Amino acid sequence: MEEELKCPVCGSLFREPIILPCSHNVCLPCARTIAVQTPESEQHLPPLLHPRGTAPPAAAAPGPGAAAGSAACLDSECAAGGGGDHADKLSLHSETDSGYGSYTPSLKSPNGVRVLPLVPAPPGAAAAAAAPRGAGPTSSSLTCPQCHRSASLDQRGLRGFQRNRLLEAIVQRYQQGRAAAAAKCQLCDRSPPEPAAVLCEQCEVLYCAACQLRCHPARGPFAKHRLVPPPGPPGAPGGGGDGGGKGAGGGRKLPTCAEHDLENYSMYCVSCRSPVCYQCLEEGKHGKHDVKALGAMWKQHKAQLSQALNGVSDKAKEAKEFLVQLKNLLQQIQENGLDYEACLVAQCDALVDALTRQKAKLLTKVTKEREHKLKVVWDQINHCTLKLRQSTGLMEYCLEVIKENDPSGFLQISDALIKRVQVSQEQWVKGALEPKVSAEFDLTLDSEPLLQSIHQLDFIQMKCRVPPVPLLQLEKCCTRNNSVTLAWRMPPLSHNPVEGYILELDDGDGGQFREVYVGKETLCTIDGLHFNSTYNARVKAFNSSGVGPYSKTVILQTSDVAWFTFDPSSAHRDIVLSNDNQTATCNSYDDRVVLGTAAFSKGVHYWELHVDRYDNHPDPAFGIARINVVKDMMLGKDDKAWAMYVDNNRSWFMHCNSHTNRTEGGVSKGATVGVLLDLNKHNLTFYINGQQQGPPAFENVEGVFMPALSLNRNVQVTLHTGLEVPQCVKQPKLPNN
Repeated sequence: MEEELKCPVCGSLFREPIILPCSHNVCLPCARTIAVQTPESEQHLPPLLHPRGTAPPAAAAPGPGAAAGSAACLDSECAAGGGGDHADKLSLHSETDSGYGSYTPSLKSPNGVRVLPLVPAPPGAAAAAAAPRGAGPTSSSLTCPQCHRSASLDQRGLRGFQRNRLLEAIVQRYQQGRAAAAAKCQLCDRSPPEPAAVLCEQCEVLYCAACQLRCHPARGPFAKHRLVPPPGPPGAPGGGGDGGGKGAGGGRKLPTCAEHDLENYSMYCVSCRSPVCYQCLEEGKHGKHDVKALGAMWKQHKAQLSQALNGVSDKAKEAKEFLVQLKNLLQQIQENGLDYEACLVAQCDALVDALTRQKAKLLTKVTKEREHKLKVVWDQINHCTLKLRQSTGLMEYCLEVIKENDPSGFLQISDALIKRVQVSQEQWVKGALEPKVSAEFDLTLDSEPLLQSIHQLDFIQMKCRVPPVPLLQLEKCCTRNNSVTLAWRMPPLSHNPVEGYILELDDGDGGQFREVYVGKETLCTIDGLHFNSTYNARVKAFNSSGVGPYSKTVILQTSDVAWFTFDPSSAHRDIVLSNDNQTATCNSYDDRVVLGTAAFSKGVHYWELHVDRYDNHPDPAFGIARINVVKDMMLGKDDKAWAMYVDNNRSWFMHCNSHTNRTEGGVSKGATVGVLLDLNKHNLTFYINGQQQGPPAFENVEGVFMPALSLNRNVQVTLHTGLEVPQCVKQPKLPNN
């Protein structure tokens, strides 16, 4: 994290950091050294560089000393904190006066960032600086040392930039922690030394408890020495500071508005991305901007930063695992390389003496191949380690920022941090965590040629092999209703080409496997399976050399009960669906048919329909149908539907326009009609308000059926699915063969 806390100009820990408009940070003293002021009419130093009411010290003797005198006045004024608003408006000469055009890249900060150093003023500059303010307008600017974006300074100068209080607090806490960690006993023989327990003010030596008793007893000449606790972070036991803690913001002074010193920040301007106070909204430039509550935006930006950090944390975890994999790969390469060398020596020793010279050449090729693989892996390890260290530093810094309880300070830097974290996550592009080489040596030696071919003996490339076993990704395999989704991938170190995959599924009853998908995708969803069934699935890959072995078999269980709605795509155009396609009404006085989205061919299924509206005693019909049922007449009038139609007094069963089994008892508003489809016994049973309505309606129903309903404009019905079969009529589950 220390790299995040260093100024890009001076390379040291931040001192009084300020936030530039580009969201980067820089020390306030460093900002004074890189600020540039360019006269618009005449190139001279503005009077702002000199203390109020005084002339430049070197006005009488222009020359290099003039610049030094100005700099001295400048530093003294800044150190005293006086001089009004122009104290921070430090500037240099223009490009022409300062020699900026001859600036060379050799002038760099300790971090390697190019900066513009202070340069001596040209002759006559001091005299020009004494000219009245009206001598010519000037423009001040500051160039970010990281992104090189230029920012103009207003009349407040550097005071116009906001202080990064969060960063300042984190730096202070980091320094205190480092100082506390460095407080070790200075007389210990142990390695590492024990933590210091006391400090002698007279000896100025740190002692642990054991060394203090041995080397600094409280008697004799040491009796008058004063032992105090070692230095530590403020607020810690025995540590320095105020003891009250400016820890997590508990005793920290609330920040005040830069424009209105007596007002605290209370709102956040979304347009300017800056905290504002009440007067800024009433009087300032933020009056017409989009503003939100400071606390709400603080929580929102914290959540965004935390979410982005989760992504980087996952990538860092993958990178650590990848480093372990690479280190194991090194050992495998070493072992495989030795194996290939031994095999090669055995083959060459079996040949005549003429093979000796060629054997040396082949050994050299194997060694070069091994060194090449090792070099590639080491380069990848170094590159990945560097990226991981950078990501870890950024994560630690962001976590420290999140711990802060200063909303306005957090919001000053949250946008930039969120972007940095997102960019850091995007750097882990696809393929970055995959080895560039394999541990295998794809070389083989052909020792069969005749003796005269020995001098042409060389390695030949290994022929293309069939793909390896695919790996099923169990975390991505799932079932929903009567559909299953399977996902797979190839092993990470596989370099054999893959042209496609073959997915096989059994019949859900322990039968033979059958192909359900052939293609290049690694994700497949199969619909239309049986409910309450167990399916076995497996996959294999193929290429031009042949078909690879099967993967492990995965077992998938479809849903016990069916969840479905009315199907708007197949319903009659007069049917109106609402409530997520669970409620059906009709615009016509004639009966119209609507089907469900599920299809049943096996098992026991139960669903209910609630009568929401029932006017003028219509005859709605409930039941099942084929997908090609006629949809512009009552359900059951053709041979594609099996239904019960009912009025307010009685009901009938109907199929092929044949009416049977009239039963007393009808429906009204609020009634519930249940439909039980038992495809194990191949019959259909109806219920009204929980009571069976007549005998089982139809026998010997076989095939594929869909829930169906017919109604007119006098009825409104709501569908309820995913219901267990009522206990009184529930059939025992048939075992799979």
